[in-house]
Amino acid sequence: MTEWKNACNVADLQADSGVCVLIEGHQVALFYMPKDNAIYALNNYDPFGCANVLSRGIIGDIGNQPVVSSPLHKQHFNLITGICLEDEAVTIPIYPIRIHQGNIQVSIKFSGG
Repeated sequence: MTEWKNACNVADLQADSGVCVLIEGHQVALFYMPKDNAIYALNNYDPFGCANVLSRGIIGDIGNQPVVSSPLHKQHFNLITGICLEDEAVTIPIYPIRIHQGNIQVSIKFSGG
């Protein structure tokens, strides 16, 4: 069974931008792309810059795939798969997301601390 956690209200999202939410002590970056009628959720941690900053990245698309560019070293991460375009061996966690009764909900299963 999927366990959904409330992340924020739909009104808290910023069009064509990211916001960071804290769910069970973990930072999650949410990206709202109204043109595509899409919301994405991924870990906020940039593995190259070693900082929680991806929610501050610039979103767009490369090859018709939605991406976020890290604000630190500019690597691009696919918002659907979490794969880094510059180094496919590097992947960040992505999370299922939904809108339920006006709230953005994320399904996250963390292992360990």
